[in-house]
Amino acid sequence: MFEYQAHDNLLADRVILVTGAGDGIGKAAALSFAHYGATVILLGRTTKKLEAVYDEIEQKGYPQPAIYPMNLDGASPKDYDDLAQRIDQEFGQLDGLLHNAGSLGTLTPISQYNIDTWHQVMQVNVNAAFMMTQALLPLLRKSSDASVIFTSSSVGRKGRAHWGAYAVSKFATEGLMQVLADEEEEISHIRFNSVNPGATRTAMRAQAYPAEDQAKLASPEDIMNVYLYLMGPESQPVNGQAFNAQ
Repeated sequence: MFEYQAHDNLLADRVILVTGAGDGIGKAAALSFAHYGATVILLGRTTKKLEAVYDEIEQKGYPQPAIYPMNLDGASPKDYDDLAQRIDQEFGQLDGLLHNAGSLGTLTPISQYNIDTWHQVMQVNVNAAFMMTQALLPLLRKSSDASVIFTSSSVGRKGRAHWGAYAVSKFATEGLMQVLADEEEEISHIRFNSVNPGATRTAMRAQAYPAEDQAKLASPEDIMNVYLYLMGPESQPVNGQAFNAQ
């Protein structure tokens, strides 16, 4: 497990957008960021799930979050521009972005991979992250200490049979992170890094490994240290790096 001890108010006065914030790692990250003082924007496709996370943050007395329902599968460049405009109007700043939403697709050989499923996985995992980051860059550049975290996978660092579009999309995610890190290094205060969560008790993991004993896996809450470290000021010099949560 990534060793790091966050201090109180680590993320005070920061506005952080989390995609896929309705459950799993996204929900845990949103709650964790809020616990350490951040104002969190909860983005996801299922409003009911986002509302449940919103209520939990409110009940715990953390800074009031915001909800932004969006389906990344069908979102257009204009939708991302609207998102950026809304964040600018409501908060006037954006200090962090966690790209957590993802689509698994199917576990099948490339020779048999469904083309529509391939496009859907690429749309959610790669194209959406590209379009959203591009639209939010002007806001992130205004921050004196902004952090963007991309969610990767072990199959995005070494290809594995039958992981198809998901594995290829995660290689692309690593590439997008590295290109952005190199481009922004000299012109802004934004850092870009990736996190491989490892085997974690999530719905996507259960979908990929239906026979696995989920009770033996780390919970999303167990792996939050690396996300807190990368969102906090202590990781300011860290850019273009690939991290493992476990």
